[in-house]
Amino acid sequence: MFGKQSGHVRMKVAITASDTFVAPYIVEMLGDAVVIIPDEAIKDQLTIDALLTPCSALIHINSRPVESSFERNDRQTKLEMMNAARPILDAVDRHGSIHLIIVGTLRVHPQWEPGEPFYGLDSTLAPRDTAAEGQLWMEENALDRAHSEKPVSVIRASNVQGVPLSGPPGNGILHRWARECQIGWINVPGDGSNPKDFIHIEDLIQVIAGIIEKPPLTREEIAVGSGKGISMQDLANIYNSKTGCEIELNQNDDNEVFGLVDAWVLEERLGFRPRISLDEMIEESFEVA
Repeated sequence: MFGKQSGHVRMKVAITASDTFVAPYIVEMLGDAVVIIPDEAIKDQLTIDALLTPCSALIHINSRPVESSFERNDRQTKLEMMNAARPILDAVDRHGSIHLIIVGTLRVHPQWEPGEPFYGLDSTLAPRDTAAEGQLWMEENALDRAHSEKPVSVIRASNVQGVPLSGPPGNGILHRWARECQIGWINVPGDGSNPKDFIHIEDLIQVIAGIIEKPPLTREEIAVGSGKGISMQDLANIYNSKTGCEIELNQNDDNEVFGLVDAWVLEERLGFRPRISLDEMIEESFEVA
């Protein structure tokens, strides 16, 4: 249990917290067990080593920097992500025993195509943009170094929806459509046939909590989603039925993640099943729009 006494040792978990959506939820979940590593401390070896000293786990949000002036496909984006990752990997190497948890997205896999299997243990690794190349660079370097004293968990999340702890606007296409409905139409990426697998931020946090409490023997790669999908057309029809909004198909889908996650892996690993349904996520999107 986070923040509780275990003998004379108090379990602490460090987190790199520059992300503004997922990281605050993790910090809230950990409570007084959290050790926040500020961005400016990451490249200071003495500071990061001191911060990690009481920690049994380190969570790194492996995403494009929030303040970056570069787009996902700019070459500089990969360099920024690699520069942010190196000090973390080096600090783990210097630490006696620590569980490294890397939180990223499914974009390290190729875009899903109809007829392909769910995202899971056998999914191909082929980053779909430059930011995903940066994400995979850290994942592979960490997995190569993993051993029993320093296990590594790589979490790749599907389409995460929810409201930041700091307040609206909400994160994800459900929230974007709820806002677009107010002006009379929604922009649907692609032709409407491709499915998405949605997971709520609170369910993702439950997965992360379970992985902290049950580290792998050495290494693991886990896709996180609900295991249930809905086509963009069917989803758009729900928004149309609620608001009468127009449906604009064939909009840009370059940054979208289609396809479903193999939820069996998560259920076997953690006994996890999502608690928040798609209907509840849609309802939340309208409540905060």
